[in-house]
Amino acid sequence: MLSEIGIQHAGRSKSADEYRAVPFDLVVTVCDDAAENCPVWLGKGRRVHVGFPDAAKATGSEDEVLAVFRQVRDDIAARIGELLNSA
Repeated sequence: MLSEIGIQHAGRSKSADEYRAVPFDLVVTVCDDAAENCPVWLGKGRRVHVGFPDAAKATGSEDEVLAVFRQVRDDIAARIGELLNSA
């Protein structure tokens, strides 16, 4: 689905601990689980949470679920883009 917008993803999920020593200016969390379970960023940089619905919890037909994933993906791109442009 990311390839639909020109992003080739070949990564893996990573722990925040892998990045604690990296000097970020801004750390953005998008998962409400991260906001609830990791409310403090102990590394360098300002932390901002921008919440989105969990598309993995979407129900309905395959097309309806896919539409939810696409909507969340597009909302993330728009809202994070706005955040970065205003920083």
